[in-house]
Amino acid sequence: MTASLRRFAPLLVALMVCTGVAVADEAEPGAVNPLRLSYIEGGVSFWRYGADDWVDARVNTPLAAGDALYVAADSNLELQLADRAFVRVDDNTEVALVDQQPDFLQLKLTAGRVSLDLRSLPVAGYTIELDTPNAVFTIDHAGYYRVDIDNAVRFVSRRGGHATVTPAGGEALGVAPSEEVVVQGGAPAVAQSYVAPELDAWDRWNYERSEDLLDAYSSRYLPGGVAGAYDLDHYGSWREVPDYGPVWIPYGVAADWTPYSSGHWIWDPYYGWTWVDDAPWGWAPFHYGRWVYVGGYWAWAPGRVVVVRPVYAPALVAFFSVSYGGIGWVALGWGEPCLPWWGPPHFIGRPWWGGWWGPHVVNNVVVREHADIDVRNIRYRNARFDHAVHAIPSDHFGRGNVHDARLRVSRERDLTPLRGEIPVKPGPHSLVAGPVSAHRPPERMLTRPVVATRAPVSPPLPWRREAGTRPPEPAVPARITIQKPSRAFGELPRPAAGAQTGPERMQPPQPPRFSERRYETAPRVAPPAIEKRLPITQPPPPRTTVVAPPEPRAVPEIHRGAPPAAPLGQREASRAPPAAPGKLPGRAANRVYRGGGQGSSNQGSSNAGPGGQR
Repeated sequence: MTASLRRFAPLLVALMVCTGVAVADEAEPGAVNPLRLSYIEGGVSFWRYGADDWVDARVNTPLAAGDALYVAADSNLELQLADRAFVRVDDNTEVALVDQQPDFLQLKLTAGRVSLDLRSLPVAGYTIELDTPNAVFTIDHAGYYRVDIDNAVRFVSRRGGHATVTPAGGEALGVAPSEEVVVQGGAPAVAQSYVAPELDAWDRWNYERSEDLLDAYSSRYLPGGVAGAYDLDHYGSWREVPDYGPVWIPYGVAADWTPYSSGHWIWDPYYGWTWVDDAPWGWAPFHYGRWVYVGGYWAWAPGRVVVVRPVYAPALVAFFSVSYGGIGWVALGWGEPCLPWWGPPHFIGRPWWGGWWGPHVVNNVVVREHADIDVRNIRYRNARFDHAVHAIPSDHFGRGNVHDARLRVSRERDLTPLRGEIPVKPGPHSLVAGPVSAHRPPERMLTRPVVATRAPVSPPLPWRREAGTRPPEPAVPARITIQKPSRAFGELPRPAAGAQTGPERMQPPQPPRFSERRYETAPRVAPPAIEKRLPITQPPPPRTTVVAPPEPRAVPEIHRGAPPAAPLGQREASRAPPAAPGKLPGRAANRVYRGGGQGSSNQGSSNAGPGGQR
């Protein structure tokens, strides 16, 4: 079975158990949630197999096998594997994604510094493999891990993390918590064990950033595993509205803004046409849930909170063919099915509710879970609203920002729904979304061989057979030595106490006691003493405190995109985001949506949402 089919095998299983044309519901397991490029600082370059050159990396790009990233001097980046798992890369570092499966991630590191802060793994039995020049490191436990690569390879495990190191030409050895392993090159490579050194500035930054990202109140409205909750905290407000429950409304956008109006369509080797939004919060609202128009605002509705692994989609839109030459699309409304344009043949073009955990709705009516659906007669609710349908010429699709070549759609009869594959052929220009980068990794990084336990798989190029020519040489050469780990599993030899060649840790302080009040930001002020001249039965005179009225909070400027968030690591006095201009619909959300409202049942037929005209 090829790598492409392995990624979609759970979808094929779901199709085989269905009796009608509708595919499996939201409980289907196993779809791959790609790594999200969630944070960029400084010069970061991106390369995808088949592209012409390295380009500037863009936030919210989903990574695929064969992708590579280079972090220039005084820069860093972050990849988000799940809501509680992060990969961070320091400057002068090249990292490549070799393979990703529902339970496996393989990264290639040739030089520099990388940390993995894994507060939890995406699923039980998940394994991460790090391929380096001198050894392979296998991680299958939550913890904090760090790799530094120069002439030698240094690997540190903290916070209860367990790992396995397989030196080049050697046998697999265990790595204990709070242990540093140094692997020197050779035939075979030699691994030595030391006590993990003190935390430095890079480690402390990783710890603090993860703590801030995990402390997101938007997480209460999302299923576990959905990335990007912290960004929702800073760029919008949660509201409780009738029929839909909690919805998230972005602020700082233009008055005529609509979903999927500013961003890029790029070609993913496995998911086909994929949306990359320009907004810093543009991950979860464009790969999960649905969009609704309520009270004059566009709002993102994630649906019910369920305890299942989230199912990723490259975009949640309905595509149209425009009569005067173009491709159009509109965001799916409350409970509406997606007609996939990606995946195996039996999956394409069939109603699918992946990434959605609310009622199943077709033409504003709730349908049964496995009902037969005529996909030729689906009418999409959001297409009725002004500016909601976006269209661009077919020759511009996948060639830059969609806002630069928009077609005006004034009549709904000019649109013909597309069911299945999008009639636009990708090319090398469709693989990336940014301009050519000024930062290219040194040749020594690209050509340095590494050790691995699995061979890399070249991503498919859809135009390879049609062009009849060889694909471009990859910028990440597959110079990987495959080494199967031995069945024998040993322990690293540890030096005797006091005999370590490196610096020993200082004796740690005793953990603070609560009575010591070490966590208070200000010292406690003793209450004023009662004057002795007052009788014991007489209370002290009342104290008058003059409180100055708070300064009015500035309304964020209305512009395309969103205002910058506060720096991570600097907690605000209040967790509430700035209020959006105007009166928002409903009331402030303060609870988890458990299915109340008009569309809470998947059985029977009823109105799926509030009526309304443009």
